[in-house]
Amino acid sequence: MTAVETRTLTKHYRDVTAIDDVDLTLASGRIHGLLGRNGAGKTTLMKLLTGQIFASAGSLEVLGANPVENPQVLSRTCFIQESQKYPDGFRPLDVLRIAGGLYPHWDEQLARELIADFRLPEKRMIKKLSRGQLSAVGIIIGLASRAPLTFFDEPYLGLDAVARRLFFDRLLADFSEHPRTVVLSTHHIDEVANLLEHVVLLDAGRVVLDEETETLQSAAIEISGRTDEVLEVVAGAEVLHRQEIGALATVTVHAAEHLAQRARAAGLQVSPVSLQNYIVHRTTTTPTTATSATTAAVR
Repeated sequence: MTAVETRTLTKHYRDVTAIDDVDLTLASGRIHGLLGRNGAGKTTLMKLLTGQIFASAGSLEVLGANPVENPQVLSRTCFIQESQKYPDGFRPLDVLRIAGGLYPHWDEQLARELIADFRLPEKRMIKKLSRGQLSAVGIIIGLASRAPLTFFDEPYLGLDAVARRLFFDRLLADFSEHPRTVVLSTHHIDEVANLLEHVVLLDAGRVVLDEETETLQSAAIEISGRTDEVLEVVAGAEVLHRQEIGALATVTVHAAEHLAQRARAAGLQVSPVSLQNYIVHRTTTTPTTATSATTAAVR
């Protein structure tokens, strides 16, 4: 089944095109990664899919219908934003009580467990919470809502590594017991690489990658060694990234068995490329230089 489908979806803000002719299909019951640099259009896309803003052109279906002013869709959708605002006079327990009345599948026991896990001071005023504690409020709502379609937009700003790990573990455990569709937008790509089943990469409002995570994790290799030997091996290949330090070079290219074999036969080092580094290389368009190295990204 399909949770989300868009066709030529476009959103203009005056002279800025935030979402540009996007065709996208997200299958139900999977964890999807929505990745890209700041300003790539990720939050705008999620706001379109949750009916918070109107499209300039194109069409979209969420859970089989248009989400705009559609309570049957919106009650089954949860959107946890990066900078969620709450009334200053509220406490976390007030926010969670309201959330419990909004989502038909709300699990109060899970919410109580998460409050304890994140050590959230539920009776403290929202305006006195730290950035990490505010993030914990959103995470608890997103998980305890058990909404059939849940969007997390950079949900853990301010959380330390232990708390982020707790979120990932809790998300995976609850997803396994209560499957639903999750769309996760994050810059901590390596931390969530093992959670994501499918990746959509946005750049300047356009989809530049729409692929299974397993495929992307083996999409590129790094070849390292003496510069002249490395360049000879990769001649004619599409170079995603190149770094030179003195007489040594490391070049990232799309994975190909013949390249790996030639590199190893020449005594060069061949290494896999992490999902995060691959995503970075695919969205880097301007060469950069440093005092100790010259780095060039070639598209």
